Amino acid sequence: MGKIVRASNLKKTWNYLKKNGIRPTYYAARERMESAAFMEYSYEQPKESVLLAQRQEQFDSPVRFSIIVPAYETKEEYLRAMISSVLEQTYDNFELIIADASESESVETVIRDYSDKRIKYRHLKSNSGISSNTNQALMYATGDYAALLDHDDLLTPDALYEMAKEINRQEKENIQLQMLYSDEDKCSEKGTEFFDVNKKPEFNLDLILSNNYICHFLVMKRQLMQELGFRSVCDGAQDYDLVLRAVSVMLGKDKRRSFKSDMPIAHIPKVLYHWRCHEASTAENPASKQYAYDAGKRALEDFVRARGWKGKVSHIRHLGFYRVNYQPDLLNNRLDTAVVGGKLLDKKNKITGGIYTSEGNPLYLGLHREYSGYMHRASLMQEAEAVDIRCMKVSPAAEKILEEMLGLPYLRDPRTGRFDWRDCLNNHVDYLQLSLRFCEKIRQKGWRIVWDPEMTEKLE
Repeated sequence: MGKIVRASNLKKTWNYLKKNGIRPTYYAARERMESAAFMEYSYEQPKESVLLAQRQEQFDSPVRFSIIVPAYETKEEYLRAMISSVLEQTYDNFELIIADASESESVETVIRDYSDKRIKYRHLKSNSGISSNTNQALMYATGDYAALLDHDDLLTPDALYEMAKEINRQEKENIQLQMLYSDEDKCSEKGTEFFDVNKKPEFNLDLILSNNYICHFLVMKRQLMQELGFRSVCDGAQDYDLVLRAVSVMLGKDKRRSFKSDMPIAHIPKVLYHWRCHEASTAENPASKQYAYDAGKRALEDFVRARGWKGKVSHIRHLGFYRVNYQPDLLNNRLDTAVVGGKLLDKKNKITGGIYTSEGNPLYLGLHREYSGYMHRASLMQEAEAVDIRCMKVSPAAEKILEEMLGLPYLRDPRTGRFDWRDCLNNHVDYLQLSLRFCEKIRQKGWRIVWDPEMTEKLE
């Protein structure tokens, strides 16, 4: 693993330098070195006794999965490993649909070695691109849910079991999940070493508008996936485009509807997918697929346009990460959002607050303002449970709520348009508790709170 990781990091650093210049690269390299000691990770497969119990478990509502795999000249060792990872699932109610666009018979020759009737092989007449190829595979899906698997990646043996378990759990609460996703990691080319774990948050609208953090392992209602399909104009970011359009469907036409309260999306906080690293993969060399990040930008632009927002999408420093720049600002565009907060910095330019959990725990505490944090999330706009009143803008309706709480008129800083906390409050106020109470009232109203890392306030 060591040589692979170091080689890929050198490539990433060089590409980052060419794209962003010396100063950002210096801080990115310094952050990587400082965080390396805290990123120890090892994947541990569930014990055999646990896997055996999963195989024997019976669900009240059996769910059938259609695993969609578009293949093209797949190396035999990768293909066999992928198929084995599916056939070894502890939950066996599935079909594996392999749509092969290869010019040679290499993939078909391997498939002939398998007699399992759950494997459905289709040889495509031509290679029409990843979206078209996936759509052709999707035509044959008959399961309740469709799952996406790359031809050179691996599922953990409990992947489908965990998905079925969550679907059944939510059905008991009369919730029909439309989309599920899990944590993931990367594996070495031989599939024997695991690293770079991606532990994901619950569904977060503004985070998905900054990066396709959902990625793998993605499972969606089969009918929804078939209705949406994959768009060739977004080849390379076709999964991101699919997720964004699915989110838009779930949101509906009501621009005020709260995503957080009722989106039928579930996150399973377990690694269920291994993303293989090799020279041609995005996992190993992100710059190898620049077209994919441009396609992601197009998908996001289409989402913004479909929602009726006025804004432009731009790439940020990190490949595959974006920012929606609203005109004139977010609050004027989005009726579902009442508060936008930023980050608080101390004298050393380190984050001291600004975004919090509902219990008041600060996120990204102690990070230098130039650092991007785990999975770059400290540099991304995201929905928040609470932000700090010392660095925030609010809607007119939210102004009234704060006035009622304070018993004072709301004051706006004429320079920034933010809440003028210095003139409105005294030094004896517990800023954190006031922020938490205010944001709780905002959430109770069904409005969203967004954290914008480019909005900063330096505390003396």
